Amino acid sequence: MLVFFKERLVLFSVPKTGTTALQTALRDRAEIVIANPPELKHTPLYRYNQFFKPMFSEVSSVEMETMAVVREPIDWLGSWYRYRRRQYMKGRPNSTHEVSFDDFVLAYMKAPRPGFANVGSQERFLRPPTGSAPVTHLFKYDSLPLAIQYLEGRLSVKLTLERENLSPEMTLYLSPEIERKFRQHHARDFEIYNSAS
Repeated sequence: MLVFFKERLVLFSVPKTGTTALQTALRDRAEIVIANPPELKHTPLYRYNQFFKPMFSEVSSVEMETMAVVREPIDWLGSWYRYRRRQYMKGRPNSTHEVSFDDFVLAYMKAPRPGFANVGSQERFLRPPTGSAPVTHLFKYDSLPLAIQYLEGRLSVKLTLERENLSPEMTLYLSPEIERKFRQHHARDFEIYNSAS
């Protein structure tokens, strides 16, 4: 998470949405950089509202705007699946080497999720608590140039991003029946994605 205090902007770090590259490019420009531990780097909206927002409003009398990037839900799961298939992961409990993408998505829909499919939720990350405002500026991962353009204008910077935390390249197949179940089971994820710029 990055805080640009002068510009009144907080940039969330939603996992698997390219925000690590944004954080690297902008860390020297931010007033507050939360890079570790991962639980704080990836602070979701509800936790921000619980801890950080009161600090800004009560201590500094400042109302911050928020920004995040959201990825198409099946593509987002595909990125996690491929990320957990890195050679380094082979033989580890969270590896997806022995699991098909269909089985990964089915496991993601279970409660509780098995370790290899326990990758969080964009919907939960971005869901505003009851009575709270949603993320102010929400951009689609596949429209990342639009998010970069927005940040360049808002922060008066020129950005060059390096690709980071890359998942191995591979073609994934999700059977139509499992895709239908996933879209039904996680309809809110698609609503949030479709609401983004």
